[in-house]
Amino acid sequence: MRSLTLTAAKTFEWTTLPEAAAPQQGEALVAIRAIGICGTDFSGYLGKMPFIEFPRILGHELGVEVLAVGEGVTHLQVGDRCSVEPYLNCGTCHSCQRGSTNCCETLQVLGVHCDGGMRERMILPAHKLHPCNALDFEQLALVETLAIGCHAVNRAQVTASDDVLIIGAGPIGLTVLEFARAANAAITMLELNAARREFVEQYYPGVNVVASLPDAPAFQIVFDATGNPNSMSGAFRFARFTGRIVYVGITKEPVLIDDPLFHRRELTLLASRNAVASDFPRILAMIQSGQIDTRPWISHRCEFNELPSQMDEWLKPESRVIKAVVSV
Repeated sequence: MRSLTLTAAKTFEWTTLPEAAAPQQGEALVAIRAIGICGTDFSGYLGKMPFIEFPRILGHELGVEVLAVGEGVTHLQVGDRCSVEPYLNCGTCHSCQRGSTNCCETLQVLGVHCDGGMRERMILPAHKLHPCNALDFEQLALVETLAIGCHAVNRAQVTASDDVLIIGAGPIGLTVLEFARAANAAITMLELNAARREFVEQYYPGVNVVASLPDAPAFQIVFDATGNPNSMSGAFRFARFTGRIVYVGITKEPVLIDDPLFHRRELTLLASRNAVASDFPRILAMIQSGQIDTRPWISHRCEFNELPSQMDEWLKPESRVIKAVVSV
């Protein structure tokens, strides 16, 4: 079975894996049909993702087809098209027992902490597969990305009475936008990149998208989706008294906090990590109903065998990538 392995920074190698075994109890054998490429994949490719060690098979945004199921699996049938919840949690730690499976103390994320879906077939825990035969494989591959924004908006408890600022209009910022919009909040997006501002203006009428903002507390909830420590530090100045700041992007650099401002306004700082199982069926239903349209997001496509030559191209700013999807 063919797979694509990242053996060093900016170095992909085609490898041959043993054929996937028959699924055991509670498992499913799936064929990988579509892979979304996200910022984590790009960071890993560049050798900048602290959680990715070489060699690693990337790929956690997956649309798959069920080939076989093990004993005890009742919610899947052979041929089902599924989205993959790529967070492999233990089920027994403090976080898992409280329902926060996204914060499992020994969490393994496919394509990050353990090998992922840049291969032809793989065995997965069946309960991590969310079937929806009404959607195509590309749509299914984008569900995990959307789940990041869904969870972040849930963490912030966004309501229709909130003025929301989203800093960064990349793919993660756009997922936050989708669910803040679903909550009927008033939304402003701060984005330096003109092409990304144009994208928001074209596909999200009613959203105020700007290249700069006055240094003033104008928003009840501020999401930072940049992963840039300077932006994350500066997000506090936009939050109103009693406001909430949510870090959706992640950085390995220290983030400075203006403590007098933080205390004076009695702000709340939240981190948002991954997503939980209940987010996936909600998103599938929203795509199926047309409430979320993923089609404009996919700006670039390629076949699996073309991927090694495409990564460097997609990293160039002039490529104007919003979301790239690989067909397997």
